[in-house]
Amino acid sequence: MNREELKSYLESNFSNCQVSETFDFPLLIVPKEELLSVAGKLKNSSETLFDFLFCETAVDRNPNLEVVYHLTSTTFRHDMEMKVILEDRENPEVESVYSLWQAADLFEDEIYDMFGIRFANHPNLRRIMLGDEWQGFPLRKDYKDDVNIVTL
Repeated sequence: MNREELKSYLESNFSNCQVSETFDFPLLIVPKEELLSVAGKLKNSSETLFDFLFCETAVDRNPNLEVVYHLTSTTFRHDMEMKVILEDRENPEVESVYSLWQAADLFEDEIYDMFGIRFANHPNLRRIMLGDEWQGFPLRKDYKDDVNIVTL
């Protein structure tokens, strides 16, 4: 399936989601309540077979936080991006995709560590770079630390 065919497939099969494009990939913006359902269909559908999560990260778009998933099919060699927008900045949480792609384990640990986004049903969510005593989340745009961060 080429890029245009994949975009058309996403539009016709996920009408409850927003479909657009990035520079590199078709983009599917998924309501957070439907993340596991949509991701499971993308992984298991014989038409898409997105069996590999090659990147999961977050972006602070202040006031919203976004969790971004980059998927590929090793069978069909097509790629896409999936995104969940989190509006609750004080208690951001979304379901873990670990049950679908075990690569999410460390990706989600890092996102939690740097952005403070919690992943429900993650098997062992923990800080992996900063200690448990560290206050705040350094990759948020509103993060301030006068002791440990050098500003110019």
